[in-house]
Amino acid sequence: MSNAALTQEKEQLLEDVREVLASTEDLLGAASDEGGEKARELRKRVAENLKVAKARLVEAEQVIVGKAKVAAKATDNYVHENPWKSIGIAAGVGFLLGMLVSRR
Repeated sequence: MSNAALTQEKEQLLEDVREVLASTEDLLGAASDEGGEKARELRKRVAENLKVAKARLVEAEQVIVGKAKVAAKATDNYVHENPWKSIGIAAGVGFLLGMLVSRR
């Protein structure tokens, strides 16, 4: 799997986690109308777990963004150090993709 596909997959996972967290918060808000000591304790534990999940999500985003920046910088450096080799590789990949697309 390429780095671009992996990065896209990670971004999709982060977006899915954000949606789950948002819907859980909405559910928690709706459940706050219910009474009882057990219900309050449960809401408190869910709220604490949401805070932890959000913190971990922020950390994961920072790690992913950092790795993406490092990969982009490495690619940029490689292209600047090997411009003709990079052009040759890009032309070869473009040719192969063109062959594959034209066969369909």
